Amino acid sequence: MIAQFSIVPLGAGASVSSYVAKVIKIVDESGLSYRFHAMGTIVEGEWDQIMNLIKKCRDTLMNEVERVIIDIKIDDRKGTTGRIEQKIKSVEEKLGRSLKK
Repeated sequence: MIAQFSIVPLGAGASVSSYVAKVIKIVDESGLSYRFHAMGTIVEGEWDQIMNLIKKCRDTLMNEVERVIIDIKIDDRKGTTGRIEQKIKSVEEKLGRSLKK
């Protein structure tokens, strides 16, 4: 399955990049395949792996702030892996070019 999630700490001020960096470090250390972008992170793995990862990210931020908003979108498909890259490659093939800049 792949999941896109974002965690927004409330009351942390206008810039939250230090919190984002803490979350991305946790995601990176998880060993799961992921990509982050300006509005969230996409991660691939099994249900328990992803839910435990999001909980760990949440718990880390809750040690520093009083409230977080978590948005999760899940695409669960049996028997497939490598879907993050496959989805990007499929669109790039249809465009006839790479989207990486």
